[in-house]
Amino acid sequence: MLSLRVALRFIARSRFQSLLIVFGIAVGIAVQVFVGSLITSLQASLLDSTVGNSPHVILEPAEKGGTFAYTEAIRSLVEDTPSVTAAAPQIVVPVLATKGGATASLIVKAGEFAGLDGIYKLSKRTVQGEARPGPEGLLIGKDFANTYAVAAGDMLPLALADGTLVDARVSGIFDLGVQAVNEGTAFVDPGLLATRLGLAPNEVNVVETQIDDVFLSSTVAEAWRTALPQLEVGDWQERNAELLIALQSQGTSSVMIQVFVVIAVMLGIASTLAISAVQKTRQIGILKALGMSDSSTGLVFLYQAGILGFAGTLLGLGLAAGLIALFSSLAAGPDSGLFPIDLQPSFVAFSAGVGISIALLSAVIPYRSTARLDPIEVIQGG
Repeated sequence: MLSLRVALRFIARSRFQSLLIVFGIAVGIAVQVFVGSLITSLQASLLDSTVGNSPHVILEPAEKGGTFAYTEAIRSLVEDTPSVTAAAPQIVVPVLATKGGATASLIVKAGEFAGLDGIYKLSKRTVQGEARPGPEGLLIGKDFANTYAVAAGDMLPLALADGTLVDARVSGIFDLGVQAVNEGTAFVDPGLLATRLGLAPNEVNVVETQIDDVFLSSTVAEAWRTALPQLEVGDWQERNAELLIALQSQGTSSVMIQVFVVIAVMLGIASTLAISAVQKTRQIGILKALGMSDSSTGLVFLYQAGILGFAGTLLGLGLAAGLIALFSSLAAGPDSGLFPIDLQPSFVAFSAGVGISIALLSAVIPYRSTARLDPIEVIQGG
């Protein structure tokens, strides 16, 4: 096609300008992909550090301090909810732990390991000893262990509210990344406390659950309130309103940043192509005088924009991948304080589409200007 051949010739004759356009598109796309991936990963990291190792929806007895039977009906309701990824029925009791003459209070969560591990990721967070507590084992936090000089394998007597003593052995030490939890929470097998508290096998005082989309917790909680009016149902969004506002604000800022980046790229490409159209006015006028139609001369700049946009987008994606790889390598160190960035294929595809689309839309300006061009006036005016 003549329009395509002319477009390629214009690009080849103005190599430096073409390289500037390609590089400008590449920088814009690289910034969009990197910043978008950075903010998305930051939000995921914040969610993981704040609510990733904590329950999202909680079932509790209506009477404070009471218990309830975790019946098959309740279990089915919880486990059959599609968004639920983990459920941990538990007995949660305060105890006093004694070590070396010192006494410290602990909140002990007694539940099946699979459920607790699904919520608190104990298998990944155990820094010493075994993650699974076993029949008489106890998992304690890193800060508690450091404060009271407790190591895996040590005996740690526990005193219940009625004065009953329970001999437990520390099977492992975890680090959930929250000092309050690491200092004041412990996990045990339900069998260690159930008989001493005189509870039935299915008797619990809390059921903690996690869901795949943390922002759907209110919807799940509302459905469970309707189905289980005898229980108190709470969700993390109600209990962490300030955190929720911060996360929503961060998501809004991400969208705004990407919108401004797209606008900046569009203006840069459009202005450069407009200047290119002015510079090529004489050539376009001659082509039109030789019989080239208005639409064909406009297609010259459309092809030019598409070629430059495609090349710039590919280069930009390569630059973004390099920046993300560099950032992730810096975050890989144990003391870096950074979080890894995940490059999402869907976001990359969206950014590539945006880059090429912007280039094509930017060709509208030179397309319209050349369509109105009078070849006689151009030739006479030199």
